[in-house]
Amino acid sequence: MTRIYAFVNQKGGVGKTTTAINLGSYLATNNQQVLLVDLDAQGNATACLGVERKNINAGTYNLLINPSTRLHANTMRSEKLGISLIPSSPALAGAEVELVNEPDRANRLKQALSQASRYDYVLIDCPPSLGLLTLNGLVAAQAVVVPVQCEYLALEGLGQLLETINRIQVAFNFDLQIRGVLMTMYDSRLKLSQQVVDEVRLHFPDKVFQVVIPRNVRLAEAPSHGQPISKYAPDSAGANAYAALATEILSGDTPHNIILS
Repeated sequence: MTRIYAFVNQKGGVGKTTTAINLGSYLATNNQQVLLVDLDAQGNATACLGVERKNINAGTYNLLINPSTRLHANTMRSEKLGISLIPSSPALAGAEVELVNEPDRANRLKQALSQASRYDYVLIDCPPSLGLLTLNGLVAAQAVVVPVQCEYLALEGLGQLLETINRIQVAFNFDLQIRGVLMTMYDSRLKLSQQVVDEVRLHFPDKVFQVVIPRNVRLAEAPSHGQPISKYAPDSAGANAYAALATEILSGDTPHNIILS
């Protein structure tokens, strides 16, 4: 069965793209067929995997604008990284305007991903907004992964996002679930980080992943080398955390709290 997860947070800089790329990489090392969908017009996931966006003639834009196009025609395969990618291109920035008057505008990505049955996991990296592109991601997905930075205003933003997801469940995708809230950029030196983790767990006890992603310089460096952390620094704390997240995703259980620092 293909599992389709959307990575969503209306706030930028919380680790959405980092999580989608690195989780995808570790799922692949666990013999899973993985497709990463870059739904962000900024194209960070595409760039972080070393792909030159200016050279892309196909990708998510084509899938959204041309419903008859084939999924494989817009997919790139990295044998080195073990994952497939539907890249973002500069043209994606205009997709929301072009789709606004289309009657099926919220279902374009879902239609395209009906051809993705060969994959075990489809990971959709959504933009840091709640516009039409993110709506397509949420309608296409079976579940949502919400990366949340360990900072003071995290809880307020998370509450707003979960309300939005509830509205989308009612209006567009009744089966959409919260796969989990992922606490990111945890700094063990700061008491605030642990307070934020504890507070989020208190308010959403059944929705928070047990793995907590640390603030780690290697995670920040890896994108500039066009590699996931599993290739760039496999022995780093960030790599260990994402490997543990992949294990938690695959096992489907939450045994005990794991903070890697």
